Amino acid sequence: MAKPKILITGGCGYIGSHVAKLLVQNGYEVVIIDNLSTTGKKIPYGKFYQVDLAVEEKVEKILKEEKPEAVMHFAASIVVPESVAFPLKYYRNNVENTLKLLSAMSRAKVKKFVFSSSAAVYGIPKTIPVPEDAPLEPINPYGRTKAMIERVLEDLSHAEALDYIALRYFNVAGADPEAELGPAYNQPTHLIIRALKTAKGEYPYLEIYGTNYPTPDGTCIRDYIHVMDLAEAHILALEYLLDGGKSLVLNCGYGVGVSVRQVVEAVKKVTGVDFKVIETERRPGDPPVLIADNRKIKSLFSWEPKFQNLEIIIQHAWAWEQKIK
Repeated sequence: MAKPKILITGGCGYIGSHVAKLLVQNGYEVVIIDNLSTTGKKIPYGKFYQVDLAVEEKVEKILKEEKPEAVMHFAASIVVPESVAFPLKYYRNNVENTLKLLSAMSRAKVKKFVFSSSAAVYGIPKTIPVPEDAPLEPINPYGRTKAMIERVLEDLSHAEALDYIALRYFNVAGADPEAELGPAYNQPTHLIIRALKTAKGEYPYLEIYGTNYPTPDGTCIRDYIHVMDLAEAHILALEYLLDGGKSLVLNCGYGVGVSVRQVVEAVKKVTGVDFKVIETERRPGDPPVLIADNRKIKSLFSWEPKFQNLEIIIQHAWAWEQKIK
């Protein structure tokens, strides 16, 4: 029996592309909407439309013609410091355009939705690891946009029988183990990517933002999750919804924290390059520690990560970086 059609927004981006590949490998028919603003090129998976979510009538037309069983929404602006500097850009892209997508879905009668949320909704959590029922107290515009859409989804689920899963990502890293896909940001800000590009010689040095946090080595601690383990979580979430599951919010992380300094040392070990590191001031909007309580997703979906190892994450990302040089 053929598997249903799934529409992915932002399907040519970092996470969306890995999910698209895994969907196709699992027998799903995939339709991608992407404006190519962050990557500049489409991927070899699924039927592609170069459309901006701001153009609601075009999105609605695609939904009505393609008739997907579910929408997986990855299209968003994601850089925390940029959100602090340019909040209107973030509210327009992450909130306004998501509302347009949801409105188009409502008219096209598409009732299942997987949403890319973020651990940024927690702000500076009082409990570590942070559980899903922790208060939502985001400390930057990016986190606030994600929290706002979660509230919208909750209201829609009561008003229109929309079933959704919001997956709160922690720090996504790594690349397709086959090095076919990987992070392709025009201006990368993620630590591992920038460290690898510094090792390649693309940057003269790597900056560490803040060394006086209340952590063992003074740098921020994050929960890094391999992008393919995250993609697998999306497939499980989708299958849950297609099987009639009700709306959920789930953390996606390993439940293990790694400091900035530990990441830098691991990158140097994997690449064999002792690149220059400069310590500088904190960035606005960075909480000291973010680690997932992932018991809920593990128990509900029997999710078992395959790549839970920092060096493996870096090795896969390094193979991708060397391929695109």
